[in-house]
Amino acid sequence: MREPNYDKFPFVAVPQGEGACVQGWSEVADRLRQSIAARGAVKTVLVVECYTGVDEEMLLREIKSRLAPGLLLHARDGMLPPEQIDALVQPFLGGNDPVFGFLCGLTLPRFFSEERLASIRAQVAVATEGLIVIVGCGASLIAEPDLLVYVDLARWEGQLRYRRNEASNLGVENRSLAASLQYKRAFFVDWRVCDRWKRPLIVRWDFVLDTHDARAPKLAEGEAVRRGLRHAATRPFRVVPFFDPAPWGGQWMKEVCGLDPATLNYGWCFDCVPEENSLLLGFGDLRMEIPSLDLVFDQPRELLGEAVHARFGDEFPIRFDFLDTMGGGHLSFQVHPLTEYIQHHFGMHYTQDESYYILEAAPGATVYLGLTEGVDREAMLDDLHAAQQGGAPFRAEKYANVFPARKHDHFLIPAGTVHCSGAESMVLEISATPYIFTFKMWDWGRLGLDGKPRPIHLRHGAANIQWDRTTRWTEQNLVNRFEPVASGPGWREERTGLHEREFIETRRHWFTGPVPHHTRGGVHVLNLIEGGEVLVESPSGAFEPFVVHYAETFIVPAQVGPYTIRPHGLSEGRECATLLAYVRT
Repeated sequence: MREPNYDKFPFVAVPQGEGACVQGWSEVADRLRQSIAARGAVKTVLVVECYTGVDEEMLLREIKSRLAPGLLLHARDGMLPPEQIDALVQPFLGGNDPVFGFLCGLTLPRFFSEERLASIRAQVAVATEGLIVIVGCGASLIAEPDLLVYVDLARWEGQLRYRRNEASNLGVENRSLAASLQYKRAFFVDWRVCDRWKRPLIVRWDFVLDTHDARAPKLAEGEAVRRGLRHAATRPFRVVPFFDPAPWGGQWMKEVCGLDPATLNYGWCFDCVPEENSLLLGFGDLRMEIPSLDLVFDQPRELLGEAVHARFGDEFPIRFDFLDTMGGGHLSFQVHPLTEYIQHHFGMHYTQDESYYILEAAPGATVYLGLTEGVDREAMLDDLHAAQQGGAPFRAEKYANVFPARKHDHFLIPAGTVHCSGAESMVLEISATPYIFTFKMWDWGRLGLDGKPRPIHLRHGAANIQWDRTTRWTEQNLVNRFEPVASGPGWREERTGLHEREFIETRRHWFTGPVPHHTRGGVHVLNLIEGGEVLVESPSGAFEPFVVHYAETFIVPAQVGPYTIRPHGLSEGRECATLLAYVRT
């Protein structure tokens, strides 16, 4: 194993950011008092809007003790009773299904009682002077703010709070509910509702408050945050990766990414999933954490490009993550839904096509992909059902092809194709973004990390398996479809996929010198798959040189245009390689 130089806390330095952000509750209160005093008004309405999962009770305590407002209101008091909110969201939660629901179209005002809102608004109206503070998700429904503070939260941190029983879903108190069910409700309801509410507020933020670490809160000027987002969209950048154990997890990332060796395993690394990752903005020595989705919402055309934005809106359609089974076990035997199935059953308008790029593999590593010739459909489904009922373990190799997996192999997995990464491999998974929609059909008889059986979805899986994707078709269409594309002094480019049903194109570049790239108006996502370190540069000096280390994923916004990548540091003079993904247009 190489010496780890993987950067777990990348950040984007905000231009003229020095002094635009403060840290600590005392400093936060001082900065807010200064802004209130600068208004010179008899009455000031300070609205503190919150994303779901933010600890609003903690905010109320801090504001009461440090700002001593004449009137302190909680937006939660204007919401519907919890039982009515439960009834409102229930149609989107999939009944008793432990994983899947239907993406909701609800908006935040639907969660509020007009009668209760009227009562709270009356309290604001009769107050003729002093400081009035309204805190919570939907606070700006109550009164037009004189000053607007937005308290944001990355989805990953929200999930961790569910696991620690520290947060409830939107408008209810349910922290005793299983974290997996809280996550499902957030995925299908809360996050959709709060994102719809947040988007138009971004341009109005006077301040942004980061309470990911409540012991060290950070308050930044809203315009400085927007300046940081605009700057991020002009240059290569990375989001903050996060790592998570899995029942099948391995040991490779511990060494390569410099993770805690005492942890049992790490199965996942989400190093480019803007829906859940954070983005760190650098204000001098301070680092503010915000959801990377804020960049997608605020700078969609600049980040994605016109054609990609026209197709996907303000969604980031490409996902890169790691699946570590080195010293671990097989992933579940699974399939992803066809486009029409995910649209009709779950409300998502595109599906999770994907691929496995093998970063590392031990001898004997394998990938299960596609069905064997002459597969007996009914026998396979019968065996899957029997295995789930406690019968004989399902023999996946009887029905699915088992291919050897070697370093730098690339396996393409269009939706509807049965697949599974085996033990002893390190997978860079490149996929479309709807990452939750995996239909597990066999999980090798093991339990999840919580000691309970992992949910299996045979009915969904059986409805999506493409039975004609058998051995010959799979070999011809899905395994190592490498095709030389171009070359130049010290570099060569290969097309590696994906399948024609998938909207993502992937290219691999091998190089010992500078490689010319051009976004051609569409966002690029890349990973350094070989070599210790490379430098990404602008031919015109439009952005500062950007260093990338082995296994790091980085994003090049569409508006960057031309850029080059070359070996750097100890990698100079050695052959390096990147894998590039972009949306076909």
